[in-house]
Amino acid sequence: MNWPRALLTDSGGFQMVSLLHLADITEKGVTFQSPVDGKPMLLTPEESIQIQNKIGADIIMALDDVVKTTITGPRIEEAMHRTLRWIDRCIAAHKRPHDQNLFGIVQGGLDPVLRDICVRGLVDRNLPGYAIGGLAGGEDKDSFWRVVAQCTATLPEDKPRYVMGVGYPLDIVVCSALGADMYDCVYPTRTARFGTAIVPEGVLKLKHKAMAEDTRPIDPTCACMVCKNYTRAYIHSLVSKDAMGSQLLSFHNLYYMMQLSRNLHSSIVQGKFPEFVCNFLQKMFPKGDIPEWVCNAMEVAEIDISSCCAPFRYIQATKVQSNLNEDEIQAV
Repeated sequence: MNWPRALLTDSGGFQMVSLLHLADITEKGVTFQSPVDGKPMLLTPEESIQIQNKIGADIIMALDDVVKTTITGPRIEEAMHRTLRWIDRCIAAHKRPHDQNLFGIVQGGLDPVLRDICVRGLVDRNLPGYAIGGLAGGEDKDSFWRVVAQCTATLPEDKPRYVMGVGYPLDIVVCSALGADMYDCVYPTRTARFGTAIVPEGVLKLKHKAMAEDTRPIDPTCACMVCKNYTRAYIHSLVSKDAMGSQLLSFHNLYYMMQLSRNLHSSIVQGKFPEFVCNFLQKMFPKGDIPEWVCNAMEVAEIDISSCCAPFRYIQATKVQSNLNEDEIQAV
């Protein structure tokens, strides 16, 4: 690949969800039906690790039993316990522990009890890092952030905490506030292929007719090559006809995400993360109409966003969190 930088490879576990109609999951592993010739292909925890050992990435992921968070019932518990059994097989099969960092993946759906069992089971195995899996699959945002908060609160602070499949800028900022460190997602390039640019205010849809005569750059505050050299009107003329439109938007979106990551990281190092969060939210929600789930998450993260949140909404979120704490105290 000639990529002299950090590299992470996944285990193939996500295909249990994305290719569920072609997969059969058993204790031995996952049998996929080839979409090319229909022949069965077995992926075991051992083979997944062997493949990743050969590739040689800095971080490799354990094969886990993945189910959608929107599923309920015994399948969630089955997948969580199998994930813990499979991590032991992955550890035993890992032949390059001094060169490659094997991360375990927390499963358990939206059930806090199952998530807690999985977190503690993985921590007992003293892995180099931990991922929070099974999210960003259609669950509501309130459930999403609560699972992240629960897991980061228990996972070791001195090891990477990786929320898999998360890529929306708002989600990344919220999860970082809750203690997460790493993310992955196809969102920046996938949304570019649909003609959409990521900007501080949210998104800019370049396919809209309003862009046809707009001679401004995608984002006047952006220093990327695309914003320096091309107008919205030019990219609008390309997005539906020429692959170059998707490529230019992909370049911009990746630049935006890298800059967001740099600014987020430096704000933490400089002790200015709360100010970074408020500045980010003010640009995205200039009217102060920050979603309630974000307000609730920031309350738990102990970050004061009252300066950029509509007064009524912030008071409401504070009351919600206060009630939650009272309920938790009563339960204890």
